[in-house]
Amino acid sequence: MKRNILGILAFTAMAGAASLSAQSPAQAPVPAQVSAASPTADEVVNKYLDAIGGKDAIGKVKTMSVEGTMQVMGSEAPTTTILVDGVGMKQESEFNGTKIISCYTDKGGWTVNPMAGVNDPTPMPDEQYNSGKAGIYVGGSLYNYAAKGSTIELASKDDKAYTINLTTKEKVKYTFVIDAKTNLVNTMISEGHMQGQPVTVTISYSDYRKTETGFMVPYGISLDLGQFQLSIAVKKVELNKTIDPAIFVMPKAGA
Repeated sequence: MKRNILGILAFTAMAGAASLSAQSPAQAPVPAQVSAASPTADEVVNKYLDAIGGKDAIGKVKTMSVEGTMQVMGSEAPTTTILVDGVGMKQESEFNGTKIISCYTDKGGWTVNPMAGVNDPTPMPDEQYNSGKAGIYVGGSLYNYAAKGSTIELASKDDKAYTINLTTKEKVKYTFVIDAKTNLVNTMISEGHMQGQPVTVTISYSDYRKTETGFMVPYGISLDLGQFQLSIAVKKVELNKTIDPAIFVMPKAGA
C-alpha cells in the first residue's frame, strides 16, 4: 500500500501537481470582497509576470533542464524535468531503482509508473493530459492565458494576497494565491481524485531565484493532499540547452 501511494504521489508531483484529474478549484479562503477600487485580474497577472522577470525574460527561455530531490513519506529520490517551450515536458523520478516518467507534449501525453502498476509507456487519459499540459509552456498557465483559451477572474483580495481563478478551455480550474507584496505565486489549488476519492491538491512555491535571463524559478515546491505530503528541493536549473524533441516520443512497450 505504501509503495502504491508513494508512486501516486511521486507521479503527481512530477506531472506538475495537476495529474490527479483536476476538476474544479478548491475553495480558497476569501479574505475580502473585491471592490471597485481593486486591480483587475489582468493587472494582477501582469504584475506576477513582471515579478518573475517580465515577458521578454520569459520569451528568452526556449528550453529548461531542472534537477532536484523529492522527499515523500520518509523516502528521497532524484527527479529531473526537461522542457522545450510549447513542444513538450518530460519528468522522471527514481525510487530504489524504479523509474517513474510523465511526459506531456502539444499533442498528448504518456506515463510509466511501475509503483502504480503501469510498467510500459501508456497514453494519458484526456482529463489527466488536459489538467497538466500547461506545463509544456515556460510561463505556465497564467502566461498568455487568453491565447491558450483560458479565462481568469479576481476572486478576492486583501493587503496580503490576491486570489485569481483560472479556467482552461477544457473547463479545468485552478486557484492561484499571489502575494500582494512580491507579486509571486505562493500557492496553487485544485480539486482532484486519488484512488477514487476526492482530494484537495495544494502546491506551495518558495525560494524564487533569478536565472541568467532574469526569469525567476521557485527552488522550493511542496504538495499537500491532506493525508499525504511531499516536497521537492531544486538543485540545478539550466536554460537553453540543446534538447532533442525525440525524447518526448512515447517508446514502444518493452523498448
